[in-house]
Amino acid sequence: MEGLEKGEKRNLKEIKVLSPTAILGYGFPESSFREGLKQEPDVIAVDGGSTDPGPYYLGAGVSFTDREAVKRDLKIMLRAGVKHHLPVIVGTAGGSGGKIHLEWCFEIVKEIARENGFRLRVGLIDAEINKDTIKDFFRKGRVSPLFPAPETSIEEIEASSRIVAQMGVEPIIQALNEGVDLILAGRAYDPSVFAAAPVKEGFPPGLALHMGKILECASIAADPGSGSDCMLGILYPDRFVLEPLNNQRRCTITSVSAHTLYEKSDPCRLYGPGGMIDLSGAGFTQLDQHRVEVRGSKFIEAKKYTVKLEGAKRIGYRTLSIAGTRDLIMIIKIDEIIGEVSKIVRENFRELGEDDYNLMFRIYGQDGVMGPLEPVREIKGHELGIIIEVIARTQEMASTICSFTRSTMLHYGYSGRIATAGNLAFPYSPSDIGTGEVYEFNLHHLLELEDPLAYFPLRVETI
Repeated sequence: MEGLEKGEKRNLKEIKVLSPTAILGYGFPESSFREGLKQEPDVIAVDGGSTDPGPYYLGAGVSFTDREAVKRDLKIMLRAGVKHHLPVIVGTAGGSGGKIHLEWCFEIVKEIARENGFRLRVGLIDAEINKDTIKDFFRKGRVSPLFPAPETSIEEIEASSRIVAQMGVEPIIQALNEGVDLILAGRAYDPSVFAAAPVKEGFPPGLALHMGKILECASIAADPGSGSDCMLGILYPDRFVLEPLNNQRRCTITSVSAHTLYEKSDPCRLYGPGGMIDLSGAGFTQLDQHRVEVRGSKFIEAKKYTVKLEGAKRIGYRTLSIAGTRDLIMIIKIDEIIGEVSKIVRENFRELGEDDYNLMFRIYGQDGVMGPLEPVREIKGHELGIIIEVIARTQEMASTICSFTRSTMLHYGYSGRIATAGNLAFPYSPSDIGTGEVYEFNLHHLLELEDPLAYFPLRVETI
């Protein structure tokens, strides 16, 4: 992390970071937020997005969080920032952090400023990289897959609807050095939003990023956990302390150490832009009923500075039908029935190629959650939930195939069948639901950069 100490430092003995909620728009009690403000934080920071809701939101350029919910959270945070002269930092703005998501969030900020008479200097950091640039990097051998992703190709990069890169702390520090009131960052490595101000002030990156790893989910790391409540992190030169801001919650050694393992493939290493956090020497101490102290986390710089790329491409259009059955004979024969119905569908649409459509069945009560990884193979329930799903090149094709599959399964004459009416119960009319475009993640790769700032341009606007 060379060059991170160029900004003005105040030789702070501690720095306090207030995290209001796990994701901007998830809400938080104002009473908890006020308790956080009483602690006189140095910065208010929040994660604005995630890949958890899937690739649709990145590919389609829309937010998975509700606009009014985002506005409500932002308004409370900005009022506090203006009143107490605190910088407010939002990472992965708009849910996925592309250009369109960043501008969507900026429009909400402008609306809040107009309605409240705020004058704000806003730093906007773009994290979307155009496909031609990524293709140039690929040709130079600077794009590599992250397990379990395969090697990519020029064609796959070109097929992406949108590509973003997870920025580290460096672009956010650059914006803080401009003295802005609010930072709206595109796609960001989640801990960066919370670690940037501490690293700027000279605190150890390992501790700052580990604290950010916890604060990104706010009070999920408390007991009982909640993604819709506030958490305070206090960082010292040799440790940090976590404190929930609602008396109904407490941080424990178990809750904090467990959240340290959250979304990690290795319990002792957390990789991110420019290196990794070494957690092998981390120790957790219960200070009192509500607070936990953490020591020993270190940052180890990588030989090459890399950031993660996320890309999504459109693969077709979806139609689905939701049904259920409580016929014991059908339940026993469900795999056989699905196989026979699938054969009938393939025969009926034999003029279509394998790439034209994909037919899937999700059977809840059997293996609807885990699919082939489900260890319990015996069906023990008295009813099954059945989702027929078709993805095809067009919405019309998806609806046609789904309709045919649904009617075929509804009246399929399996052996032992007693009823002459339909086999399935449908909770909705119409029974077939077209859901529109379908996307998949097609880039889960590392991009090697020589300059951590070069592809995360900053613009500052006064509103």
